[in-house]
Amino acid sequence: MTIDTRLTELGITLPTPAAPVAAYVATVEAAGLLHVSGQLPFREDGSLITGRLGQSVDLEAGAEAARRCGIMLIAQIKAALGGDLGRVERIVKLGAFIASTDDFTDQPKVANGASELMQAVFGDAGRHARSAVGVPVLPLGAAVEIDAIVAIRPA
Repeated sequence: MTIDTRLTELGITLPTPAAPVAAYVATVEAAGLLHVSGQLPFREDGSLITGRLGQSVDLEAGAEAARRCGIMLIAQIKAALGGDLGRVERIVKLGAFIASTDDFTDQPKVANGASELMQAVFGDAGRHARSAVGVPVLPLGAAVEIDAIVAIRPA
């Protein structure tokens, strides 16, 4: 089964990859690794999921925000690989940043929204190392931002 078929089965339509909002590029390929810049959680209608966990965003909405970051990561990966998600050898690592209050400690549960998506889409190749940290604020007021390192096969 192809990754595109799996995405269809999961009911996921990849959005147009988001353009960088500052002085950086969306992806960099080096030594068989694709480094994907942090992606924000855009809903299907293009609006940004904003707020802070432990304040205006609950755990379920935070996990959905992380999932939406994961969908944008996959869109960026696909664009960087010329549309060929079959070149993904392994999702190596996700770095999850969660805008949260000082007393919110469920960052790993929020990040699971993206982690579980990667495993659902890429199977065993989607199992990865991860960090999940709380931060006071993220760009544009986003609730979550996630970056990735992906091992890729040569074209």
